Amino acid sequence: MLKRLRRMFCDDLAIELGTVNTLIYQAGEGLVLNEPSLVAVHNQTTRAHNRTDIAAVGNDAKRMLGRMPGSYSAVKPVQDGMIADFILTEKMLQYFMHHIQRNRLMRWSPRMLICVRCGSTEVERRVIREVALSAGAREVLLIEEPLAAALGADVPVSDAHGSMIVDLGGGTTQAALISMNGVVHAASLRMGGDHLNKSITNYIRRKYLLVISETTAEHIKQQLGSAYPEEQISELEVGGHHLTGGVPCTLVLNSDEIYEVLRQPLRKLADPLRRVLDQTPPELGIDVRKRGIMLTGGGALLKGVDRMLADEIGMPVIIADEPLTCVARGAGKALSMLHKKGVDLFVPI
Repeated sequence: MLKRLRRMFCDDLAIELGTVNTLIYQAGEGLVLNEPSLVAVHNQTTRAHNRTDIAAVGNDAKRMLGRMPGSYSAVKPVQDGMIADFILTEKMLQYFMHHIQRNRLMRWSPRMLICVRCGSTEVERRVIREVALSAGAREVLLIEEPLAAALGADVPVSDAHGSMIVDLGGGTTQAALISMNGVVHAASLRMGGDHLNKSITNYIRRKYLLVISETTAEHIKQQLGSAYPEEQISELEVGGHHLTGGVPCTLVLNSDEIYEVLRQPLRKLADPLRRVLDQTPPELGIDVRKRGIMLTGGGALLKGVDRMLADEIGMPVIIADEPLTCVARGAGKALSMLHKKGVDLFVPI
């Protein structure tokens, strides 16, 4: 009974609006939503009158991929870590909030803590704030994603020592040096898991004249993808649409060729990390070498990515526990520190 009452009246939300997934953490409850940042819309949507004919959102929209008629399309309203479509992001957020609040006795206007990429401009932060307010928030706070990721990975961010965090997301890769509850230096690269999927899709289209879906490319990456050479070769049968014959067909891929496809784009993931290390003061650099570099984000689940980055940088690299949810869980921890004296984790809007 007490838990139910707490759920009904506790209204602080921490939100990670990711390129691939949206995760929501509710104070007192933990992670309450993890769904694709995807909206299925009718192609005749009338934007001039702010009307959007939405067929499905999140998991429902993902299940429709590859099965929709030509009059509908799937849209990612958040791309490369930024809001690409204001209206659809607002509608998506409203849908997710309704999904969370369906067991409440009354409508709510929660306070929202939203994660933003390092180096976001004032205009980008204002857009995020306006989207959240339009979706029903009564108050909006922002926190930088690497800082939230560090909190979620239990990195001691309040220490007067340097900690390095690398968040491998779907649309962006962010590296940050953190000390005393703040980001000392940060760098980002507009490349992530989605770009690896596109590399696989383009390779299969070019070599085998086979068109595969984004879902299939993601599956290939998960099953065969590796950032480091593997001794044992794995195989996977995949299906697609042949460009010349126009009929469905299948082919067998192996882990060696997918490693070769991903090798060059994966090496670019070390670029923002190098840029941050180049600016790191010697004392903090020694701390980082002792503690190691912490990996978070969905990209950290790719086999061998920690070994590859360790070889590229020459420092130990550690994968956080449950890296996919680190940012959302860390933002949830930040909610509990809102009124803690001397702690300021938030980005001005």
